[in-house]
Amino acid sequence: MRKVLVTGGAGFIGSHTVVELAAAGYEPVIVDDLRNSKERALDGIAAIIGRRATFHRVDCNDGEAMEQVFAEEGPFEGVIHFAAYKAVGESVQQPLMYYANNVGSLIVLLRLMRRHKLGRIVFSSSCTVYGQPEVLPVNESAPDRLASSPYGFTKMVCEQLLRDMAHADPTMAVVLLRYFNPIGAHPSAAIGELPLGVPNNLVPFITQTAAGLRKSLTVFGDDYDTPDGSCIRDYIHVVDLAQAHVKALQWLGTQEAPVSDVFNLGTGRGSSVLEVVKAFIAGTGVDLPYTIGPRRAGDVEAVYADASKAREVLGWEAKLDLHRALADAWRWQERLK
Repeated sequence: MRKVLVTGGAGFIGSHTVVELAAAGYEPVIVDDLRNSKERALDGIAAIIGRRATFHRVDCNDGEAMEQVFAEEGPFEGVIHFAAYKAVGESVQQPLMYYANNVGSLIVLLRLMRRHKLGRIVFSSSCTVYGQPEVLPVNESAPDRLASSPYGFTKMVCEQLLRDMAHADPTMAVVLLRYFNPIGAHPSAAIGELPLGVPNNLVPFITQTAAGLRKSLTVFGDDYDTPDGSCIRDYIHVVDLAQAHVKALQWLGTQEAPVSDVFNLGTGRGSSVLEVVKAFIAGTGVDLPYTIGPRRAGDVEAVYADASKAREVLGWEAKLDLHRALADAWRWQERLK
């Protein structure tokens, strides 16, 4: 089987991508130090694919340990790089930690890829590189703007590093996938979003509040220039997102010459925070106490995707809607009780 190295493969998006890789006939090799995930995710993956995925508990910043993974498991057909810190608010408070981990781990990985003559990488990026776009929906030709958080800047730096590598090394093929807002869980409820501590993302905070684990949900700001005053985002089901990584890897395999390209991954529809809250209440019938709080540092007002390029080039588009994603997320949360 064709091996694919998946860094951060026990995380939310990584674990779902491992499942989709296995379904597509690849052999995923997970590298994760479980700093922001749990072994439960590995059990869930096994329950879905019917076997234990190869797993190495390794920090991607540890060059020696990563070299051993390459030596033991290679050669790889490609790498999908998820391993990174991802909380906007936390990055504002701890920028050094974010730069050291997010940029540092990519540097370690790229050095190893050159040493082992591995030229294909799919990179987990973010719509945060657009900052607050002037035109919505935003497409890939929109200029990168000043990111609103250190997290966003790390994604910008990593993207530029990968472009520079592709320019300097004719054997390097790169796909940059800019996510919008991943939510939901696998329909089996065997894997889902499993934040450690207080969630930084909206939907797990919603489901934990609905389950009685949190007293109340705080909506950060209702004075934005949007229809209901709350921020607008493009919420994409994590299964759709995971399938896009497989499409990107397959596309790289069809290119006769090395390439470097970027794709938005979103639904093309914007939903406000308050719309998501009300959709969850309506869809589940579960009471959800919430309050309005001040704006949160690092948040942009509104962003949603023009994902037509991914449809035309990769043959991918989002198929699962907001209500399905919220239902799957709630089913996952109920299983955690």
